[in-house]
Amino acid sequence: MSEPPAATARAEASAIIETDIPARLDRLPWGRFHSLIVVALGITWLLDGLEVTLAGAVASALKSSPALHFNNAEVGLAGSAYIAGAVLGALGFGWLTDRLGRRRLFFITLALYLVATAATALSWNLATFLLFRFLTGAGIGGEYTAINSTIQEFTPARVRGWTDLAINGTFWVGAGLGAAGSLVLLNPGLMPPDWGWRACFLIGAVLALAILPMRVWIPESPRWLLTHNEAQQARSVVEAIEARFRSDGHALAADDSLKRLRLRSRERTTLREVFSTLFVRHRRRALVGLSLMTAQAFFYNAIFFTYALVLTDFYGVPGDHVGWYLLPFALGNFLGPLLLGRLFDVIGRRKMIATTYALSAVLLTASGYLFQQHWLTVTTQTIAWMVIFFFASAAASSAYLTVSESFPLEIRALAIAVFYAFGTALGGIAGPAFFGRLIDTHQRSAVFSGYLVGSALMLIAAVVAAIWGIDAERRSLESVAAPLSAVTDND
Repeated sequence: MSEPPAATARAEASAIIETDIPARLDRLPWGRFHSLIVVALGITWLLDGLEVTLAGAVASALKSSPALHFNNAEVGLAGSAYIAGAVLGALGFGWLTDRLGRRRLFFITLALYLVATAATALSWNLATFLLFRFLTGAGIGGEYTAINSTIQEFTPARVRGWTDLAINGTFWVGAGLGAAGSLVLLNPGLMPPDWGWRACFLIGAVLALAILPMRVWIPESPRWLLTHNEAQQARSVVEAIEARFRSDGHALAADDSLKRLRLRSRERTTLREVFSTLFVRHRRRALVGLSLMTAQAFFYNAIFFTYALVLTDFYGVPGDHVGWYLLPFALGNFLGPLLLGRLFDVIGRRKMIATTYALSAVLLTASGYLFQQHWLTVTTQTIAWMVIFFFASAAASSAYLTVSESFPLEIRALAIAVFYAFGTALGGIAGPAFFGRLIDTHQRSAVFSGYLVGSALMLIAAVVAAIWGIDAERRSLESVAAPLSAVTDND
């Protein structure tokens, strides 16, 4: 027996929520609450930087390990296993993050990373090492989606760009830690040959174990709760956050001046609606996101994963000294997003994204030409890379910022995952293999041609961003991309 029309109308009306919660989150001043979220969640990028750096630093130790005896192909296979895990982990956990919530997933993904990287230190043959590296990558890939969406949804709109870029820049703090740790732990005078590389992988597990308790107090994203029939819980979370600020002496703007949204509650979003939103409704934004992610992934991974090979093959740097050159490289990469990040909120997204991508391309072309002409020493080459990646690091971080704020709330985590996966697969996996072949020719002109390819991709991305990018600075996430559940006046 069907319900009468009046009952149906009441049920539909009751499913609509009118709320000012997003505006209340955006009006908050920066405070201790935000700083703790940055520390507890931003550890993800540090851990990824640590893992990527260690993978390169321990390569020679894995080949000389009495237990593993890896050859060059097997070391490369281990790198591919990590990247494949990151791609699949991002897609799988990204889908779950939008369905099950941000908070639940950032515990699961960190726990997976912790167990997998600790298990890597206990590997006893190629198969176990590949499996544990795959699972480590899956944990990191899942972290990217859960953490990016959570930080975006808690950060006030006026500082969202700087916060996101600065956090992404901590990847290079992890890279620096990995480089420094490898210099100490791989010293044959300190540990036996088969112990040093194992101790290196335990660094990440220790860091993850230390940060896990800090995430306990982080609440679920109120924005996510709003779209999953949890409006009262969302209000309770925001009221508790506001109470913290008031107890710290902060005065908040009056509630009656805040913009209100009307949302229709929903339990889930189908995959069909996800891909329709990404590639039909917002196809221009998808083109921008794909261009930015692919270009930066190729640019970064092609050069960073072959960094040591250039130093050893063309400049004669001993393998155990590569870490000393990684430290200044990591410093330039960290300072770029930190110092340039505020300009993305002040000058604007499109202008800064196009500028940093274009500058990275021009500088790489110039330094590549100097490299081809034998005009650089190992010191000046390192300085050149520091300058290039001061801008390239900000550019790469802005790609993650763009894809995480350009799409509706209900699909934000999976959108991040999709573009991360596409960018990594197209640029991150192909780049190192392509550059590895060029370096194997031992011809500087061949390597320079590879640099030109990376520069061309960055220039194309700069043009795409300049023409079709979104001016998202200082705007609420809901005004940048209306939620799929938003109710308009015509509804």
